[in-house]
Amino acid sequence: MRNFIVTIDGKSYSVGVDEVESGASIESVVPVQAAAPVAPKAQKISAEGEKVLSPFPGLIKNLLVADGSAVKKDQPIMVLEAMKMDNEITAPCDGEVTFGVVKGANVETNAVLAVLS
Repeated sequence: MRNFIVTIDGKSYSVGVDEVESGASIESVVPVQAAAPVAPKAQKISAEGEKVLSPFPGLIKNLLVADGSAVKKDQPIMVLEAMKMDNEITAPCDGEVTFGVVKGANVETNAVLAVLS
């Protein structure tokens, strides 16, 4: 069985799917109760390096660079939405970014958003 997170109408659900061999046919369909919505979770990151902290509570609307990318000082790395306004979060120094959050996560003030090493 493989697990996936599926987002429908802005709500995330954890879904388990059984793998089927090629050429196999499905003989019956069994209804399954919908799983409870799952909020995106923060990733575990190393405390080594320069931390990027959330200046206020909000929603991670977008990650602007890939995890592990090299970034320059003051380069925008993510968008934090707060009070219906988009705020760019920038790199405090040159380095390789490791995100501590995922798109769609809600964060509090001073949450570690990323670490630059």
